[in-house]
Amino acid sequence: MSGQGSGGNVIAALCNIFIPGLGQLVQGRILSALLFFVICVVGYALWWLIIPAIIAAIAHLWSIIDAAKFRARV
Repeated sequence: MSGQGSGGNVIAALCNIFIPGLGQLVQGRILSALLFFVICVVGYALWWLIIPAIIAAIAHLWSIIDAAKFRARV
């Protein structure tokens, strides 16, 4: 991937729309992928408490933006 705005980042952001953290996994960032996935799954599982669901939704959006703006360090 050549950098921000590259085709790889677009694909990673699209992956995150469906499964949070999948885009980071595509980019090779395993720890952040796991973190986003766990936060979103737990938050969405506790949707009836409202606050965890809001936190999960924010984390989900953050994961999409993070994947889209990722710039690999060389």
